Amino acid sequence: MLQPLKPPALRPGDAIRILSLASPVDEMRLLRGSEELKRLGYEVRMDRESVLGREGFFAGSQNDRAKALKAGICEAESRAIFCTRGGYGSNYLLDSLEELGAAPKIFCGFSDSTSVQVFLWQKDRWVTFHGPMVAAGIDGGADAAGGYDSRSLMNALTETKEGWTIDLEGESLTTGVAEGVLLGGCLTLVEATLGTAWALDTRDAVLVLEDRDMKPYQVDRALMHLKQAGKFDGVGGVILGEFPGCDAAPGTASVKDVAHRVLGPLGKPVVWGAPVGHTARPMLTLPLGVRTRVSAGGEPKLDILEPAVT
Repeated sequence: MLQPLKPPALRPGDAIRILSLASPVDEMRLLRGSEELKRLGYEVRMDRESVLGREGFFAGSQNDRAKALKAGICEAESRAIFCTRGGYGSNYLLDSLEELGAAPKIFCGFSDSTSVQVFLWQKDRWVTFHGPMVAAGIDGGADAAGGYDSRSLMNALTETKEGWTIDLEGESLTTGVAEGVLLGGCLTLVEATLGTAWALDTRDAVLVLEDRDMKPYQVDRALMHLKQAGKFDGVGGVILGEFPGCDAAPGTASVKDVAHRVLGPLGKPVVWGAPVGHTARPMLTLPLGVRTRVSAGGEPKLDILEPAVT
């Protein structure tokens, strides 16, 4: 099996390239997030015209977004890429990454960014980061509602010597302990890889799945699709997000009920309600592609067993 490729750690004064790869971004939220990155001690690099682009429900044309992504990955002057927001459109850029051949670089995002993260893992074994984006988490501030969890972010991007432990702040649907490579992201986008050349290989994985604004039956359908495609067969455990905006109609099954019904019979540890991805709580940063141990019990936790950066 190919070994994961870990990016160099982020150091004080390093430059972060900001990119809009999916839907158009709100300028004020972008500016607040940029100022927060500067407050943390990093230089912000941003082509404002490109980042604030708008073409229908995309943040610019497919060609412009693909060029910006490739340039951001290959440039030597920046050490990290932070996406501005999710929405839709990152899947259009994947074919342009087929012949990437670049050294790994920190890539941080969630939601629609999952498309790029799964691709980079399956094709090039890049370790990436399921975490806050400039105008979707970073802009909310450190350890604040609608913001980001500062400890997990800094551990993920800067720790080079040892692992760390994350309190998942959720509840256990099925108890147990399991180890595996942490993979996954936004449920809809993980499901969308099925049938592609970069379909996520979930064997030996601790799988994180989260999303928002879905009906409970839509979550049920997506989980059943993954189950029937065999994507839970080799999974060690599952970490689920909060699924905001997915409220059940009175008298019907909730997303939590759905998760218990579909995932419970697997007999593997399942954690519900972690503040990952779409959440109103300070968002955790999870390094995708590293060895982890999920413990589902009274207080669920995730042990990151190795550094995610070099």
